[in-house]
Formats: sequence, structure tokens, C-alpha cells
Amino acid sequence: MLTLRNPVRGLTALVAASCAAALLLTAPGSGQAAALIGAPEEAIGPRGAEGQKAEAIADLSRQLPSRKLAVIIDDLGNRMDGTDEILELPVKLTVAVMPFLETTQEDARRAHERGHDVIVHLPMEPKQGRPEWLGPGAILSRMTDEEIRQRVEAAIDQVPYAIGMNNHMGSKVTGDERVMSVILDVCRDRGLFFVDSKTNYWSVIPRLSQEKGLPRIENDIFLDDVGSVEHVSGQLRQVLQLLKENKRTSCVTIGHVGVQGKKTAAALKLNIPMLQAEGVSFIGIGELAREQISPGVQPGPGFTLP
Repeated sequence: MLTLRNPVRGLTALVAASCAAALLLTAPGSGQAAALIGAPEEAIGPRGAEGQKAEAIADLSRQLPSRKLAVIIDDLGNRMDGTDEILELPVKLTVAVMPFLETTQEDARRAHERGHDVIVHLPMEPKQGRPEWLGPGAILSRMTDEEIRQRVEAAIDQVPYAIGMNNHMGSKVTGDERVMSVILDVCRDRGLFFVDSKTNYWSVIPRLSQEKGLPRIENDIFLDDVGSVEHVSGQLRQVLQLLKENKRTSCVTIGHVGVQGKKTAAALKLNIPMLQAEGVSFIGIGELAREQISPGVQPGPGFTLP
């Protein structure tokens, strides 16, 4: 059963940290804090008083609420370009691994070992596009409910450490209430949530997820619809603008490995310091799911939200 964090305890810790930092920076010439500020350099370490002040401010900022960014990287599982570079980035990510491919299980394990969240990148029928782009095990709108269920179950079994799922392509299926209802039922039975990649404006996933007591999680911005470092960097600036101007606490964005994978990884690496300086913290998609999980959900025995 999922256990949410104690918000009162967190608030208490925040207030305590704020008071401690304020004492350190502003206390008058008596007491421990004043002794640190007024002491000679050798008494307080090589960084001196200014270093202590900077550390206190940094500690305080780490305690304050931050803007949360969940970066999902699609299309792992087939030795795609940029996979190594993505997995080695120094922040928490979510990797969406396609089932039934050469490195499906290897990529999922590597990502898990590096502390990233893992989800199933489920191939789904699009309105347009080449059938070969779907990959094996795709969900098609002409399938029966039982055929859909069997394919979704098999895909979940293929991807170790998966805590959720999103759609690969799928502009046709994500608008089909019958098909998506079966897929979401399997997710609920297995303890997974579904992230709507938003390849279809008229997607039924958000509404059905809410009706079934599942988290409602949707992609906000595609990072690399144009494959260049400059474009991805521009999209990341849009992410920051979205967080700032709309006063949102979180944002979901999707990039890819593959043809543009190394450029996407390079742009992320380049912009991580800028985003962190603006108070953005990189989180796994599981954190957003935990924040939204309905108390009325009765998940199946495979419920795996960390």
C-alpha cells in the first residue's frame, strides 16, 4: 500500500531550517551563531565566514519548495543512439523502454541501477504513420478486449522495474475509449499508472484515468520535435517559462533517444545548471504519481509505486 509523506513533519522541518539559517546570518554578537560569524578563519574552516553564510543560504534554499521537472526519455530498448549519454546525465530522469526489443531488459536494468524511473513505452496504433515504426507487440484498435489485455500484460512483463507506462505513437488508440479502458484496467490491476504522451489532442486518457482512480499525468512539451541542441535548449527555456508564468509546481516533458538522441542529451546536460539555478529540481515521474494517487484506489498485487 502506498504511504504518502507526512506534510506536517515536512513543514516543521522547513520552519526549523529557516530559523536556524536566520540565526546563523543575523544573530547579534553573542551565542554560537555570532561566534561563527566573528571567529577567525582558522576557527571556522578554510572557507571563512562568507563560506559559512553561503552554505547556510544554500541549505535554506534546498529546504524551500522548488519547481519540479519530470523529463521522460522515450524509445529505449534497441541500442538507440544517445542511450548511454542519457543514462549518464547527473539528474533523475524517467526512461520509457519499448518491450520485445534487443536491449529492452538491459536498458531497463541500467536505468534502474542509475536511480532513474522506468516505464513501459507501449506501441499503439496511430492515425497515420508507417506500421514498422510501431515495433513488436503493438496495440491495434481492431483487437478484442482479451487480445489487448494479453499484449499489455506481456509488455509489462518484458520491462523490469516498470512503475508506469506511456504511449509510443498511438494517436488513434488514445482516442478510443474501449481500447484505452482495457489498457488502463490492466495498469490498475498491475499497480502501474499511465502517462499520456499527448500525441492526440482528443485523448481520452486523462478522463478515464480520473474515473478509474489513477493519477492524471500528461506531457506538457516535446523537447526534440526538431533534432538540434539549439531547439532542445529553446524548449527547455519554454519549460522554465511555463513553470514561472503559470505558477505551476511541476512540468512533464518528453525527449527521445535515436536519431536525435545525442543532441537531446547534450542539450539537457548544457541546460541542467541553468534550470537548477532557477530552482528547478529533476524528479522521476513516480513522484508526480504518488502526489496524485487516489486514496480510494485498490491496486492489484503487483502495485509497485515506490
